[in-house]
Amino acid sequence: MAEPVNLARGEVALKIEDVDLVLAGTMNGLAAVSAALQCKSLSDLWQRLAGVEIAATLAAIQFLTIKGDKAAALEKIQLRHFADCSVAFNDLISAHLDEAGEKGNESAAPAKKTGAAKS
Repeated sequence: MAEPVNLARGEVALKIEDVDLVLAGTMNGLAAVSAALQCKSLSDLWQRLAGVEIAATLAAIQFLTIKGDKAAALEKIQLRHFADCSVAFNDLISAHLDEAGEKGNESAAPAKKTGAAKS
């Protein structure tokens, strides 16, 4: 039975053989994946996840899984699962970027007008 996902939190489902996982793009999880892969930017991280680089895929399952038996999934994963991994990783990151784009940074301080900006 598939684990329930909370789409509002950017969670995504991923199935490796008979193992159901739920992944989430938490800051701690993304930072751990980024550090493990020595990524230099979010773009670099996303590219490596979307391209399902083997090390990136294994690290993402290790650090982004919030529900399910990640150890069992890592034992069972094969190259044929990588297409599903790519979809899951893209959905996971896109969910957070789409949400940020729609809401903006409402808590940011209002921009101050400089003398050059006044006319």
